[in-house]
Amino acid sequence: MYRFLLTPRWWGINLFVVLAIPFCVFMGTWQLGRFEDRVQSHEQAEKAPDPSTRAAKPLDELLPVDKVTSGRPATATGTYADQFLVPGRTLEDRQGFYILNLLRTDSGKALPVVRGWLPGSATDARVPAAPKGEVTVVGDLQASENTRSDGVNARGGLPSGQVGMISAATLVNLVPYDVYDAWVTLPEAEAGGAGGAMKPVPAAAPEGSGLDLKAFQNLGYTGEWFVFAAFVLFMWFRLVRREAEAERDIALGLVPEEPGPGSQDAPEGPENTPEGPEDAAKGASEDPSSPDYDVASTPVR
Repeated sequence: MYRFLLTPRWWGINLFVVLAIPFCVFMGTWQLGRFEDRVQSHEQAEKAPDPSTRAAKPLDELLPVDKVTSGRPATATGTYADQFLVPGRTLEDRQGFYILNLLRTDSGKALPVVRGWLPGSATDARVPAAPKGEVTVVGDLQASENTRSDGVNARGGLPSGQVGMISAATLVNLVPYDVYDAWVTLPEAEAGGAGGAMKPVPAAAPEGSGLDLKAFQNLGYTGEWFVFAAFVLFMWFRLVRREAEAERDIALGLVPEEPGPGSQDAPEGPENTPEGPEDAAKGASEDPSSPDYDVASTPVR
C-alpha cells in the first residue's frame, strides 16, 4: 500500500521533510540558546556590583568596551575641542538633547564626552560653554552607539553642529582628528557652575545584558521554529494518509477508472437511429422544401 513512497514525486517530498525538520529544530534551539544567554547575563549583572561604584581607571586600560567595562568610571585628560548637539534624547520622560564635546587627549585622539542634557529643541539652543584649558574628566564609559540604540537618528539630514548618533564612525567624518571608539557621560554637573543648568545623563546598560524586548523576541522565535517543524511533520503524515486511502480505494474497486476518450456509448434515441433508404426517401418527400413535394402532399413520381 505504501509503495508510492518510492516514486520520484515522493522522493522529493521525503527529502524536503528530512531536511526541513532538523533545520527548524536547529534554529529553534539556537534562538533558545540566545534567550538563555541573555537571562544568564541579566542574572550576572544583578549580582555584580554597580559599575559606577568601582574605582576609576585610565581610559586606555578599559578599552575596548565590553559588558564588563561598560559603565565603569574612566579618566581622561585633555582640552575640549569641537562641540555637537545630539537631538531627540529623552530624560525623565521629557524630550531634549545631549551636549557632546570632543576631548582632545595627549595621544591626539579625541574622546566624546556627554557633558549633560537640556530640555527642548536643539535648534538655536543656548548651551553652557565647555571649560577652557586642560581638564581631567571622570565619566561612565559607554560603547559607541549603533542604529539599534535608543534615541539614535540614523536618517541624517540634521543641521550643522548636530549628530544623530554618538559613534566614532560618525564623528570621524566631521572632525580632522581620530576619535575613540567609545564615549563617556559625566555623572555630575561640571564644577564651577558652567554646566549647572544641564542634567547628568545616566549610563545605559550594555547591549544584550538584560531581559529587554529583544530577549523575548528570541523566545518567540524559538516557539515559531518548533511550530514550523511540527507543521511540516503533520502535513507529511496527512499527505501520506490521503495517498494511502486513495490507493486502497482503487484496489477495492471503490473508485472506477476514468473512461478514455471515445469510449462512452452513444445514447440511444430517435436522433441516433440509423435511417434506411425508405425512411430517407420518405423524409425527403415530406419536406416542404423538396422539389418533389406537391401541395396535396402527393409524391411526384
